[in-house]
Amino acid sequence: MQVTWYFDFISPFAWLHWPKVKALAAERPVTLRPILFAGVLDRLGQKGPAEIPGKREFTYRHVLWRARQAQVPLRFPPAHPFNPLAALRLCIAAGSTVAATDAIFDWIWGQGQAGDSIEALAPVAQCLGVADPVAATADPAVKAQLRDNFEAAVAEGVFGVPTLSLDGRLFWGEDAHAFALACLHDPSLWDEPEMRRVAGLPVGVARKA
Repeated sequence: MQVTWYFDFISPFAWLHWPKVKALAAERPVTLRPILFAGVLDRLGQKGPAEIPGKREFTYRHVLWRARQAQVPLRFPPAHPFNPLAALRLCIAAGSTVAATDAIFDWIWGQGQAGDSIEALAPVAQCLGVADPVAATADPAVKAQLRDNFEAAVAEGVFGVPTLSLDGRLFWGEDAHAFALACLHDPSLWDEPEMRRVAGLPVGVARKA
């Protein structure tokens, strides 16, 4: 079964999900695909949680509480939301490896450092052995890979981050990880009669745009 993790460093919930994904990657191959969450939102015509007053403040409190419950360190960067392009491109330039993903996530969400420019991420780049991070993140091949990652996410129907894909079956959010593992160990769970029934449930009413 092909296991792919779609994520954006802008998401604190992706940071909470990361230790679980990293543990899974230690057991079996997991393709790590950094994507631009804002691109997904634009494609779907939606706003992100941090773009909605009230929801933004609640989300920040909620993720702090979830981090404490999971005993995962979480420290917000200086500003949020922020432009994650430099972080995404640095990850790709460093090979989208577990080590690169881990280092960038820890810098932004473990240490609470800025991740909105390559200058801010210079210490991480140095640790990852990226000698010229400006040139590396400006490489057309790196930019093309980020676009390809996005198109792969769209093709699979990804609508949020983090999302774990098991052969195209999407599990959105770190709180869906246990469900994903259950389906990974027993794929028939996804296709049980009641699962199929609710997946095709008729829409009773549609809100006008």
